[in-house]
Amino acid sequence: MFKFSLLNPNDSPDLASAAHVWTRACGDAFALSQRAWAYNTRPCLGAKQVGQFARVDDQIAGVVLASILQNDPRAASPDSGWIDAFAVAPEFQTRGIGRALLEWAEAWLRAQGCTTARLGGGLRPFAPGAAAELGADFFRAHGYHPRNENAETWDLGLDLRDYVSPSALRALDVTVRPARESDADALHAFLAREFPGRWRYEFEQHRRDGARISDYMLLESERGIDACCIVTLEDSQRPIERFYPSPLPHPWGQAGSIGVSADRRSAGYGSALLDATLKHLRERGVRGCIIDWTHLVTYYERFGFKRHRSYQMLLKELGDG
Repeated sequence: MFKFSLLNPNDSPDLASAAHVWTRACGDAFALSQRAWAYNTRPCLGAKQVGQFARVDDQIAGVVLASILQNDPRAASPDSGWIDAFAVAPEFQTRGIGRALLEWAEAWLRAQGCTTARLGGGLRPFAPGAAAELGADFFRAHGYHPRNENAETWDLGLDLRDYVSPSALRALDVTVRPARESDADALHAFLAREFPGRWRYEFEQHRRDGARISDYMLLESERGIDACCIVTLEDSQRPIERFYPSPLPHPWGQAGSIGVSADRRSAGYGSALLDATLKHLRERGVRGCIIDWTHLVTYYERFGFKRHRSYQMLLKELGDG
């Protein structure tokens, strides 16, 4: 028999237990530290998140996290919630524990008014979806199915020691540089205008978290900011391990997504920003670089990136339980 107990995100032993069972269930390729769990369970504005352990004889057998975002429909539909994290230790699998944890999380989402549960991809994501190498049979057996568009997404990897700028890059009269504190208002205005949904929300949360603004790279044209992307380094507030860069060589880094003004797309701005960002990361000492959560595989392959791992984007209609 097993029993439930709530996960306390302010309790270090709880976070250590969650990290331990996650890594045991998912394997070293998806290992996450207590620091990563602490970051991913920090409060986000307008969001609710709850976690539950399953215990067997005082051993942590499994864990689940679920969350919703309220009162910001541009960033996320209030009818849809996330199963942020789910893991059952190998020795406790096939005993009904996973089903019970998942049903508990779905019931909580349903009680918040959600009609759809999405696997992964939350505000502080553990993963975009279900990692293909771990399999999704369990979730499919419990009613989860691929979404209609871009049902598969990829993380792409590159050793920046080998990076060479594509020969087809256009010569543009633009400047690419890390953001400064004095850019905060202009960057927020750019995101609110061009990407008023999740990317705008994420920048606002980045500021609330007190994270450094220089983790945003800016492309400036004659009229100001016309593109941006966020990067992650090993000393960033956002843990780099969240992007599962192993077995790429250390030091690790991440870049993306690339956002360009609507009226300047297909003009080479995104490629110019990406090229300069990769060079910036290499100058900062990064070798193993991840472009995460993208379906634009062919585009990034032009820059030398290769497929690192894939995820299935699964969701479930919750109904009435």
